[in-house]
Amino acid sequence: MRLSDLIEQYIKELMSENDDVTEFGRNELAQHFNCVPSQINYVITTRFSPERGYYVESRRGGGGNIKIRRVDITKNKYIMHVVNSIQNVITQQEADIIINNLIDYNFINNETAKLMRIATNDKVLNLPLEYKDLTRTRILKNMLINIID
Repeated sequence: MRLSDLIEQYIKELMSENDDVTEFGRNELAQHFNCVPSQINYVITTRFSPERGYYVESRRGGGGNIKIRRVDITKNKYIMHVVNSIQNVITQQEADIIINNLIDYNFINNETAKLMRIATNDKVLNLPLEYKDLTRTRILKNMLINIID
């Protein structure tokens, strides 16, 4: 596992022990993982964003206390938020992130995720580059809209 993955896992474990909320000092966590505080910032920014269902409060000074709370979201609200937030084009990596988030929230099962990944894969979208991401976006948005209850 990469360090970022370990930090994410650790924070999620803290949250699961405390009703989906945790608070910690950025410097203390960096010391725990023997890394720089900016590594902690990176994990928080990329893995605990509002799009992923988290609310983050950050306090400056004194080691930079950070409070993370998992927001309770419904499947339909989340999917519509994702559909509306997708710009004109998305990459395969961005599509995979969206699909992984749907699995993490138990909004789709692994079989559905696999089908979504196949349909949005670069190898399947054998198109010129200028059309590939646009086509992937249309396919993914359509699939998302169709899994709304």
